[in-house]
Amino acid sequence: QRQLVEYGGGLVQAGGSLRLSCAASGRTISGYAMGWFRQAPGKEREFVASIIWHGNNTYYADSVKGRSTISRDNARNTVYLQMNSLKPEDTAVYYCAADNLQYRTYVSPADFGSWGEGTQVTVSS
Repeated sequence: QRQLVEYGGGLVQAGGSLRLSCAASGRTISGYAMGWFRQAPGKEREFVASIIWHGNNTYYADSVKGRSTISRDNARNTVYLQMNSLKPEDTAVYYCAADNLQYRTYVSPADFGSWGEGTQVTVSS
């Protein structure tokens, strides 16, 4: 069974940057799409970004497009989310997730079945 641990969150001023990491253990991330989601206080969890198993396709929510980059290092069993030009509305707990099945070329948010515990990102104005 795969375990996902997110880290790299913290408090940052608006306009700043953070790089989130998600380290997997127990099962390789190779062959699986990976994603980042977030949940702000009082709101439902929402999709942020995803990367297909081969790494050549990435997808972003409109709210972070152009400001964020998702990447993966299968050798390190790690997925990253680089976030730039952060805004107070980016404040949320950020979760890493893995697809349930291997080698899918398209993954919907509902397809992610393994989740980390999350890391808090707080952006001050």
